[in-house]
Amino acid sequence: MRFAHNSERQFAKLLDFYSIAWEYEPRTFTLEYDRDGNPSQAFSPDFYLPAYDLYIEITTLNQRLVTKKNRKARRLLELYPDVKIRVLYQRDYLHLLVKYGLEPPSQLVDASAPGDALPLPFTLGRRSRIDAEADVRSAPFAS
Repeated sequence: MRFAHNSERQFAKLLDFYSIAWEYEPRTFTLEYDRDGNPSQAFSPDFYLPAYDLYIEITTLNQRLVTKKNRKARRLLELYPDVKIRVLYQRDYLHLLVKYGLEPPSQLVDASAPGDALPLPFTLGRRSRIDAEADVRSAPFAS
């Protein structure tokens, strides 16, 4: 499978290690339409975990894009209130790499100077404001 970034490949390996089924960018959510009704802004979260009915967006490369991704995730929750999403930040991702003994992806080396589902076998890091706003929808998952 071709991933946009090595960090996504590493995250997929972690999910595979724990036998967690995942899909890579399986759905694109339209966030805005132009005057003619054509999609003008969309969001495709990186991973979908079917067993948890949870989307994961990894933002590890360019931290200047965090605000933009947070805005898209908030808009997604506004338009699709039944969707659960977690944003995994660079510090969270690096914490997972260290905790589980994975090698950091090359692009990060310089950057570092529903209801009955079981909890994930690893933590996804700190809760973002998006997660706090979606507290009810993400309650079964580790923070």
